Amino acid sequence: MKKISLTTKIFIGFILGIVLGVIFKEKMIILKPIGDIFLTLIKMIVVPLVFFSIVSGVASIGDIQKLKRIGAKTIVYFIVTTALAGVIGLAVAHLLQPGAGVDLSMVTSNTKIEAKAMPSLGQTIIGMFPDNPVKSLATGNLMQVIVFSLFFGISLTLLGDTGKRVISFFDDCTQAMYKMTAIVMSFSPIGVAALMAVSIGQFGLGVFGPLGKFIGSVWLSDIFVAIVMYGCMLKFIAKVSISHYLKNIGEIWLMTMSTTSSSGTLPVTIRVTEDKFGVSKDLAEFILPLGATMNMNGAGVYYSMAVLFVSQIYGVQMDISQQLLILMLVTIISVASPGIPGGGIVMTIMLLNTMGLPMDIMGLIAGMYRLLDMANTTMNVTGDVITSLCIGRGENAIDDSLYEND
Repeated sequence: MKKISLTTKIFIGFILGIVLGVIFKEKMIILKPIGDIFLTLIKMIVVPLVFFSIVSGVASIGDIQKLKRIGAKTIVYFIVTTALAGVIGLAVAHLLQPGAGVDLSMVTSNTKIEAKAMPSLGQTIIGMFPDNPVKSLATGNLMQVIVFSLFFGISLTLLGDTGKRVISFFDDCTQAMYKMTAIVMSFSPIGVAALMAVSIGQFGLGVFGPLGKFIGSVWLSDIFVAIVMYGCMLKFIAKVSISHYLKNIGEIWLMTMSTTSSSGTLPVTIRVTEDKFGVSKDLAEFILPLGATMNMNGAGVYYSMAVLFVSQIYGVQMDISQQLLILMLVTIISVASPGIPGGGIVMTIMLLNTMGLPMDIMGLIAGMYRLLDMANTTMNVTGDVITSLCIGRGENAIDDSLYEND
């Protein structure tokens, strides 16, 4: 077993979990504590990993002008790709009409969902800045942790030689977090098997009820994003081997579908992006933690489709101006979405409430959200990797020797 790669072990755990879920169904709930412990261990390492890696990554870039350039490119990629993903979600929703013909009597659910007001753009921006960074670290507010880490890393860079001792300390702490990540990830085959067994045991291999076509449409849209949008970015911007990419991205996909957490998958995302795709350490440690919180391409697909799905159920026509508003809101709330399992449920409620649409369906969506989140999180994290490859190519920060045998 020691000769089998971790990726293969995770895949075996993934398949084993599906088989156990199919055979034993609801009885697999007994494995839930194992899956929960695995997720808890991942959450344990996320905040310190983000903090140390961003500070180390920013300080390693060294040149403030270069940092500005990379930061601007990163934000532009995040906004543009999320908006394009939203367009794809709207287009597929129009084409497949997932909400058409849904029996309204099946929409109601015993699960009560409370509407919350959509935070304004100003509130969203203000909420990114921590008034108490220690509190942000303690509560796991990743966006605020990222902002503080950026300020701290820039400050160390501006100190010049004086800051080198502290930078060396953060580099060592980052390596320690990588080692801790490796320890936690050694348990991932067991954790993945438990998570998949519980999920498949609860929902079965097929989906049911009025959400079947909607879930299928979301998955189809995400696949379209992966093949068309990401494929074009890889070929024409990143200019990396697609065969090499497909051969190595699987480990990340297995983790995203199992944990349904962008931030929870971050340790694996950083390692694979650096070791398998050749993106430089400083670039990966800057872009990927930022992307785990801000870059939500899969969420862009899901939010856009969710609004049209509900409007189709109730026969509410959305004109062009309303759909443009949806795209704008989707892009904004995708930035505000927490990179944690189920974070999109709250954001969906806010979006429907803002658009004046009923929320009766949200009880059912919440109950089966994991099936949606598996695809959405996978596209979110894949978008982070693709962005790092595209920017890495422009900054000559990719080790092309890794692609020579493809």
